[in-house]
Amino acid sequence: MNQTGLQSLLSDLPLGGVRYFATLGSTNEFAKRWADQSAPALSLVVADEQTAGRGRLQRRWFTPRGAALAFSLILIPRIGRGQDGILPYRYTALGALATCEALNTLLPPGNPAQIKWPNDVIVSRRKLAGVLAEAGWQGEQLDTVILGIGINVAPSAVPPDEVLHYPATCVEAEAGAPVERWELLHAVLERLLFWNARLDTPEFLEAWNDRLALRDEWVQVTFDDGSPLEGQVLGLSEDGCLRLRDRQGKTHELTGGELNVRPVGRS
Repeated sequence: MNQTGLQSLLSDLPLGGVRYFATLGSTNEFAKRWADQSAPALSLVVADEQTAGRGRLQRRWFTPRGAALAFSLILIPRIGRGQDGILPYRYTALGALATCEALNTLLPPGNPAQIKWPNDVIVSRRKLAGVLAEAGWQGEQLDTVILGIGINVAPSAVPPDEVLHYPATCVEAEAGAPVERWELLHAVLERLLFWNARLDTPEFLEAWNDRLALRDEWVQVTFDDGSPLEGQVLGLSEDGCLRLRDRQGKTHELTGGELNVRPVGRS
C-alpha cells in the first residue's frame, strides 16, 4: 500500500484528508499535530508500522509492519456539544462499536467481537483491538477528538505473552482465514462514519449495550489509585457508564478513563 493506493481505496468515503506512512511513531500524535494545523474534520492518519504506538494508561501498543491496522481519525464535535452534550468517552465507544461491527462480518456468527468496557474489542475472551480517544478542549468546550484504533490482523501482530496485560488474539486466528487489512480498514471507517452521526441517539447506546462483553459476570475493577471493586456487570446506564452490582447489592455507575476491568479469576 502507498499514499495513492490508500486514497483510491477510500475515495468513496467522505474523509477530510488521508495521510499514509510506511513507518510512523504514533498515528495519534501525528493526528494531533495535523489537527493543530487546522486539518479538516474526518482526516485520517494510517501507518503500516508504529514504533511508538500506545494504548490506554500509556501502555505500548505493538504494531509490526504488514500485520496490523493502526490509524487515527480526527473528529470535530458538532457545535454545542461538550461536557453537557456528548460525553468524551462516547468516542471511545464509537471506535469499539465500529470495529466490532466490521469484524463481525468476518467472524463466525457464534463467536462475535464484543466490547470489553471501556476501550477493548475481544473475541473468545481475548483482545484483538484497542481504542484510544484523546480529547482536545477549548475551555469547557470539546474542540477535537483524536480517535486511534489498533487491530491485530495477522498472528505476528499479537505481542509476546510476557508483555501482555490481557490475553490477546488476532482477526485471522478467529476468522480461520486470511484477511485483507485494507478492506477491513474501509469497513471499520464505514461504520465509524455511520455511528459518528448518531452518537447522541438511543440507537447508538442500544448498539453499544448489545455488544457489551462479560454481561452478568463478576469482574474485578482496579482504579488508577489502586483501589479495587468487585461487581457483577449489569450493562450500561443512559449516559454510557458501566453499571456494576457489588456483593452487598449496591449498584455502581463507573465512568471511562480510570478503570481496568478484568473477569474475576484473571490476573
